[in-house]
Amino acid sequence: MALFICFLSLLLFSSATACDRCLYQSKAAYFSKANALSSGACGYGSLALGLSGGHLAAGVFSLYKDGAGCGACFQIRCNNSTLCSSKGTSVTITDINHNNQTGFVLSTRAFMAMANHGMGQHILKLGTVEVEYKRIPCEYKNQNLAVRVEESSQKPNYLAIKLLYQGGQTEIVAIDVAQVGSSNWNFMKRNHGAVWDTSRAPNGALQFRFVVTSGYDGKWIWAKTVLPADWKSGVVYDSGVQINDIAKEGCFHCDYSHW
Repeated sequence: MALFICFLSLLLFSSATACDRCLYQSKAAYFSKANALSSGACGYGSLALGLSGGHLAAGVFSLYKDGAGCGACFQIRCNNSTLCSSKGTSVTITDINHNNQTGFVLSTRAFMAMANHGMGQHILKLGTVEVEYKRIPCEYKNQNLAVRVEESSQKPNYLAIKLLYQGGQTEIVAIDVAQVGSSNWNFMKRNHGAVWDTSRAPNGALQFRFVVTSGYDGKWIWAKTVLPADWKSGVVYDSGVQINDIAKEGCFHCDYSHW
């Protein structure tokens, strides 16, 4: 138990080190095909296109955060006032950007959405643009956190799940699973991106508890009945809980005056 508390404290601390609400400077490029991002490291597949209307992004490792950054939402705008709007557009992280020359690689739709009306093709010709960005809460109105059972799952022991519609300005850093009505919890590990798994899946209907961080703050969220006893691969299940916490950390030298 002491080891688990130490490990959990480390997770919460590491999540707190980034100032999520600050405004940052970087560069952004784009992928010509949206499926390059939907099939990215987070593991969303075609479901990624439903997260933000196809406004997808690959983020550098500091934004991807070993998968904890999957599903995070950012407001991003380019600095060319002639071509670009002051509002910019919002994007969802679905992949890692391995190119250290840019902070983001956006889907074409998201890249063009930064432009002023009628300037979409002009911004595409630039290829790469200087941008400002900040993390924002993800909003999924009337949508609970969802758990999708992955096709790799094999009863009775191996269970892999993917998390969808994670709202707020949050990261899920740990997951436990137990049979409904039981207090015998088994931890799950992050397999990759938004996918978690365990080779010790309990029998019967399953409940989950999630460690959710928002800035320096972290808490348990308990989803009491999620998977039925006859859960099936490829099916998305409603967790019955919503996540909408906002980053609470104190950010120094943040500048919001120009957004």
